[in-house]
Amino acid sequence: MFQPPPPPGAATTTNHNQQSVHPTPLSIQGSTALVPVNSNANNDSVQDEGFVQAQAIVQHSQKLQDDLHMLGMKIKQHEDNLNRLNTQRSKLDDLILHLQATIGKFESSSTPKPKISNGDNTHPMGDEDVNKQIMKHEKSAAGIFCQLKTRHGTQASNLQLTKDVVGIVATLGKVEDDNLSRLLSEYLGLEYMLAIVCRTYEGVEALEVYDNEGSINKGSGLHGLGASIGRALDGRFQVICLESLRLYPGKYVVDDPQRKLDILNPRLPNGESPAGFLGFAVNMINVDSSNLFCVTPGGYGLRETLFYNLFSRLQVYTTRAEMIQALPCISDGALSLDGGMVRSCGVFSLGKREDVNVRFPRPETSKGPDNQNETVRQMEDMKLQREKILEELKCERTLLDVAKFNFKKMKNDFVKHLAHSNSYATLVPEDGCILRARTLSWCISKASVPHMWFQRFKVELELNQC
Repeated sequence: MFQPPPPPGAATTTNHNQQSVHPTPLSIQGSTALVPVNSNANNDSVQDEGFVQAQAIVQHSQKLQDDLHMLGMKIKQHEDNLNRLNTQRSKLDDLILHLQATIGKFESSSTPKPKISNGDNTHPMGDEDVNKQIMKHEKSAAGIFCQLKTRHGTQASNLQLTKDVVGIVATLGKVEDDNLSRLLSEYLGLEYMLAIVCRTYEGVEALEVYDNEGSINKGSGLHGLGASIGRALDGRFQVICLESLRLYPGKYVVDDPQRKLDILNPRLPNGESPAGFLGFAVNMINVDSSNLFCVTPGGYGLRETLFYNLFSRLQVYTTRAEMIQALPCISDGALSLDGGMVRSCGVFSLGKREDVNVRFPRPETSKGPDNQNETVRQMEDMKLQREKILEELKCERTLLDVAKFNFKKMKNDFVKHLAHSNSYATLVPEDGCILRARTLSWCISKASVPHMWFQRFKVELELNQC
């Protein structure tokens, strides 16, 4: 008789004396529904899934990093462009100042100068005029030396007394503008304009000899020479020893035939060049080609030795008002073409100008109106170039600001992406930290942007992951 199967879940009781019934097991071939789960395989699958996710994160991180790399390179490119344009602007500023100085000397030379003392002493002086003025100081060492050269010519240079003498300060340089020559002569004073210049200290010793008691031997040296021509030396005189002077420590203007000193032009606190600045006095002296090289035993010329020590970084301005406005950037004194004089920081020379009758002579050839017009044209062209560079600077600064803004925004997106990607670590808790560390290390190792912005970003990345 048919008996329905017991309801699901009903307990089946059997007697231990009753025979047990063993059902025939069903075939499981071709089915995976009842496959026993292997815990090791499950862990491998989870880890594989974690690494696949990590790989996707790394790929996306690499894309973001490539974008950051490109932005970093753009920032560097804009900064390089700014540096290049600023260098060009600085060079143009220096050239414009040089041309302004030349034009200023043209105008100063063409403007009638008021008589200062002697009416016959206001015309430009040549070499012969300077020698005559020096010899008027009959009892000076310079006057005696010039008298000796006038009487004996080249033979005077072969004497033991004078063979080491280069010359008198007033005869060793020339100035194109007579007004500037007056100012420089007044700045140095008659004492230094008449100073004798020797190459070595041996030449200094030959000019004055002493007896055993330390008194001057009036029969030797320059004193004996003066007595022999009826011009006894009266009082002290200055002698400059070139080999003992402090040398100019900087470089020279490239391709300049006068070997002018490449001194950095003054800048106001706002970075601008002071108005009216014409140049440095040491570079406004024309030196004979024979005295540009190898005057001293060390091979140096007069500009970097004698005139650098006499004038140092003395600045020249067009007007007194412009000179006063430039006081913050004046360190070694200044002159203005209208008679202003600053001896040093805080030391001013006031009162009526004093005319020193011994001045630097004027070069034989001077520039005319045609040269002046050409100089003005060159300066106008350079001003147009400067305006163009200023426009390019403005554009580059704008592009740099945009690139920095985009870099900062993308950097924040990258940090958020890495923070969000940390969720995959729960799949493999025992190795998750290692995997995150390796992922971050791999991302950072791929960074090759040689730029301060991206290097700083890598440090911030590491700090955010700690």
